[in-house]
Amino acid sequence: MPNLNEPLFDEPREHPGFHCRRARIGRQAGCERLGLSLWELPPGEAAYPYHYHLTEEELLVVLDGEPSLRAPGGWRTLRKGEVVAFLRGAGGAHQIVNRTDGVVRFLAFSPNGEPDIVIRPDSGTLNATERLPDGGGLRAIFRMADAVDYYEGEHPPAES
Repeated sequence: MPNLNEPLFDEPREHPGFHCRRARIGRQAGCERLGLSLWELPPGEAAYPYHYHLTEEELLVVLDGEPSLRAPGGWRTLRKGEVVAFLRGAGGAHQIVNRTDGVVRFLAFSPNGEPDIVIRPDSGTLNATERLPDGGGLRAIFRMADAVDYYEGEHPPAES
């Protein structure tokens, strides 16, 4: 059984500026449709790029530290115990950054097991993710500038 006090960090993120650890607690507990992740964010790092979801909401609970939240209205500091909701669409865009000298820990709740579409405004990219319970499935990232017409590459059926 997973334990928040002794987490199994099963998804490390090791990209410059985005170093952190994530324990997918919901998956570890056997959930198929409910996601709960414990994030541990060292000083000077971001948990993930600025983004929003088209198909899901997220709920964040600060456990330790004072992370900085970037949202459509700008930056603000979150406090221990604060709960923040990120709704679907551009109004729910968010990014968590640790601008302090200590480690930040937070929980993130979200649906799981359903496909998700994520828009990252800074990079102009779109993520399409299948999100199967075992972690597999489609995961593709596209530049929004490369969008094509609905019928691009399509041809009417050949006559038989």
